[in-house]
Amino acid sequence: MIRINENFLKLRPSYLFSEISRRLAAFQDSHKGASIIRLGIGDVTRPLPRACIDAFHKAVDEMARQDTFRGYGPEQGYLFLREKIAEFDYRSRGADIDADEIFISDGAKSDTANIQEIFSQDVRVAIPDPVYPVYLDTNVMAGRAGDMTDGRYSNIAYLDATPDNGFVPTPPDGQVDLVYLCYPNNPTGAVITKERLAQWVDYARRNKALILYDAAYEAFIRDDDLPRTIYEIEGATEVAIEFRSFSKTAGFTGTRCAFTVVPKECTAYDSALRPHSLHGLWMRRQSTKMNGVSYPVQRAAEAVYTPEGRAQVKELIDGYMENASLIRSSMEDLGLPSTGGENSPYIWVETGMDSWDFFDMLLEKAHVVCTPGEGFGRCGRGFVRISAFNSRQNVELAIDRIRKVLS
Repeated sequence: MIRINENFLKLRPSYLFSEISRRLAAFQDSHKGASIIRLGIGDVTRPLPRACIDAFHKAVDEMARQDTFRGYGPEQGYLFLREKIAEFDYRSRGADIDADEIFISDGAKSDTANIQEIFSQDVRVAIPDPVYPVYLDTNVMAGRAGDMTDGRYSNIAYLDATPDNGFVPTPPDGQVDLVYLCYPNNPTGAVITKERLAQWVDYARRNKALILYDAAYEAFIRDDDLPRTIYEIEGATEVAIEFRSFSKTAGFTGTRCAFTVVPKECTAYDSALRPHSLHGLWMRRQSTKMNGVSYPVQRAAEAVYTPEGRAQVKELIDGYMENASLIRSSMEDLGLPSTGGENSPYIWVETGMDSWDFFDMLLEKAHVVCTPGEGFGRCGRGFVRISAFNSRQNVELAIDRIRKVLS
C-alpha cells in the first residue's frame, strides 16, 4: 500500500492564486462576454525587450548548425551569463560576489521553494506575515510547520508586518534558524532601509542563523539610498542567500530564467556542530535534480546587460512604475491608505472590509481582479494587493471603474 506525505494534508485548502482563478472562472461562466481587467496575479503584459528577442533568435539559429549546436549545458549556468550578473548586479553595487557563486535557474519561485531541502527538518523557521505563499507552503510540505490553529502553524515563527512597523518586521527576541525576507516586498510593496536590513544581518551573525533574501523586485527600486542587494550590508555574505529573477525585470515570466547567489563563505552546521559550505550543498542539489536552463534562454537573459537591453528594460520598468504611481494615488484619493507603488510594482491597499468581500465586490461591480490580502496571511486581513503589471489603458480604465464603485 502506497502512503502519501501527510504534510500535504496540512496545507490550506486552496493555493491563493488557484482560488482567485476559480472565482474568476465562475464569474465568467455567469457573465459571458464581460470585459475583465486583471490586476491580481503579478504577470507581466508587455513583450520581451528587442535585445532579448534578437539574442534569442541568434541562439536558436546556433542550435540549427553543427558547429554551434549545444547539448547539455552546465547545471550552474553558462559562465557568460553568470559573469554579467556578477559584474552588473553586484560588483557595480560594491558587493564582492563572484560568478562562481551564482546559480542560474528557471525561476525564483522554484529556488525559494527548493532551497529548504538542504536544511534539517527541525530548523526553526521565521516567516513574515503577510508573505508570498511559497515560503510557507514548502516548509509545510517538508514537515516543519506543525499544526494549524486560527490560520497559523504552531512551529512557524511569524513576523508580523503591519502599518505600525511600516510592513518591515524587526528581528525576534528569541532564536530562529532560517529567516525569509523579501524586499521590495511581495505582497505589501514595502521596502527596507540599509539600517534595518543591517539589523537582520547582525541578528543572523549573532545567532548563527541564515537569511533567505528574495530580491526579485529590486529593479523597481527608485530610491538610490535603498539597498538593491543584501550583500551591500557588511557581513551578509556569511549569513545570506539571495534570489533574483528576470521575470518581472525583463518580462521573462513565460521564458523562465532567474538566479540564486550562494556565497562560498555562507555556512551551516551538522548535528555535531561541524560547519559546511551551503554553496557546495546547493551545487550538489542542483546538479542532481536539474539540468539547467536552455542555452537560448540564457543568451536572451545575457542581452539584458547590453546597453540596448538595459535601456529597453528601463523603459519597461518605467511604464509599470507609472502605472503603480497612478494606482496608489487613485486609491489614496478614494480614502484607502496604501503602501508600495513607489519602489515596487505592487500597491497594498487597506480596504476597511474583509479582503475577499472587497475582491468579490470589485469583480462583480467593476469587473476588475485584485488579490485578497488574507491569502498572504493573517496580517493581510482587510487588505488587497493591486498589481501594476498591465497596459496604461487598462489601468486607467480599471481605476475609472473602481472610482464608480467606491465613490
